Amino acid sequence: MPSLVQELSPDKPSLSKIIVSAIDIGTNSVHMVIVEVNPSIPSFRALASEKQMVRLGEYCKATGWLTPEAMQRTLDALKRFQQLSESFGSTTVLAVATSAVREAPNGIDFLHQINRTLGIQVDLISGQEEARRIYLGVLSAISFEGQPHIVMDIGGGSTEFILGDGGEAKFLRSVKVGSVRLTDQFVHSDPLNNEDYEALKKHVNSTLEPMMERLLAEGPFKRMIGTSGTVISLAQLDSRRRNGNVPDTINGYELTQANVRQLLKELRSLNNQERRKLVPERRADVLVSGAIIVQEAMSLLKADSLIICERALREGLIVDWMIQNGYIEDRLRYQQSVRERSVYRLVNKFGVEREHTEHLAKLTLQLFDQTKELGLHAWGNYERQLLWAAAILHNIGHSIAHSSHHKHSYYLIRHGEMLGYTEEEIEILANLARYHRRSSPKRNHPDFMKLSKQHRQVVRDLSPLLRLASALDRRRNIVVKDVKLERAESSRALNLWIIPMLPDEDCLMELWSAEEKKTVFEEHFDQIIQVKLQAAMD
Repeated sequence: MPSLVQELSPDKPSLSKIIVSAIDIGTNSVHMVIVEVNPSIPSFRALASEKQMVRLGEYCKATGWLTPEAMQRTLDALKRFQQLSESFGSTTVLAVATSAVREAPNGIDFLHQINRTLGIQVDLISGQEEARRIYLGVLSAISFEGQPHIVMDIGGGSTEFILGDGGEAKFLRSVKVGSVRLTDQFVHSDPLNNEDYEALKKHVNSTLEPMMERLLAEGPFKRMIGTSGTVISLAQLDSRRRNGNVPDTINGYELTQANVRQLLKELRSLNNQERRKLVPERRADVLVSGAIIVQEAMSLLKADSLIICERALREGLIVDWMIQNGYIEDRLRYQQSVRERSVYRLVNKFGVEREHTEHLAKLTLQLFDQTKELGLHAWGNYERQLLWAAAILHNIGHSIAHSSHHKHSYYLIRHGEMLGYTEEEIEILANLARYHRRSSPKRNHPDFMKLSKQHRQVVRDLSPLLRLASALDRRRNIVVKDVKLERAESSRALNLWIIPMLPDEDCLMELWSAEEKKTVFEEHFDQIIQVKLQAAMD
């Protein structure tokens, strides 16, 4: 199978090789791959890969929280991975957490603990974003040749389904069926008795069926591709049973539905101790549940076989990083704009007038740049881009109601299935939009307090800029062309010059609105704003 090989733009200089590590903190295991990225081709090759079963998804039965024991196992694994990464000279560590952390009430706190303890920034990603990055990982190993393929990735807590032809995915979904989750819920016998088996199978089938129907409605597909430990373990068992050995690589191996059914029949007749002779110990007790997911998905999709892909989320993190850093610029170019397209999808969905909201975003970014020049904050392009997205989306709550529309905007952004963003980035966007009017951020606001300390400061510093820009657009008819913020004679005073679109525009409403809304800015930055009208340039 071809590896990822793309062309750089002609003016991009040749760069030396870079060592990058990618870590996936899942429900069952923590995985890491260390790769050497060659930007001049560009491509990457694996230098080392590690996996450790940590069973992070073994929640406290009473609270649903991650347990101290599971978190400690995960921290120990991450510390070992960090040491290995450093030994290879890795300069970049990309880390994400998925289902187990998404669902635990203390999941975000645990990610903050990882950052404090080890200095590793772990991004929490949604199920759809997880699916998107899995898709990128698969594309780096298997050529779709412009034909639609269905990708299935089975994890401990969830299974992701993707439909794509090598371009933008047509279907990205995550469903809460995973090998660990199902085992905990349905497996109460060893070996698995008929009652448990039928209950488990019925649950998987009824959960997957609506999604499989939507997938099939998208049109025919050429092949089905499977990733993850479950399908790899099944393929290895199948190869051993049929060929007497397991090949060095299982990538590209074809696993038929008939053979999956036979393997499942054999596996469910064994107890855990007997299965541990066939597969790694911590895989043995969840493999039957995982195999049922494979069997039911293939049956519902009417897929006679699936192709094994050894690349998935970890490699997808690498590909996404290469895209965002400009190393891949042809057939995956559409992924470079995935954030912008996610923003405008919500704009279109909720009927926001695009010209108006883009102009307001322009005023907001002018204030961002000018306050930075004045030394009022030190945020960079990353935070600037988040502020842009929040400015574009801050009024989508009007689609629900004018009253408390800022709170409605928070909800719609938070649950808008925005691709290309981590869960915490979406939370930042939602909070920035939430505080463009009415109350400023407070410690008794639970959604604001979900954010890390640094990201709370981002919201505190940048929401007054969006609030002020919004005040200058009170009539929503673009009468203010530009704004200019500069130091006045007094060291604590700033002149806010409003530059009208037309020479005879008095901007009385905007001047009044800015005077009314400037208080939060003044209190936060300890400055006095003097709002003034500057004559429009002819």
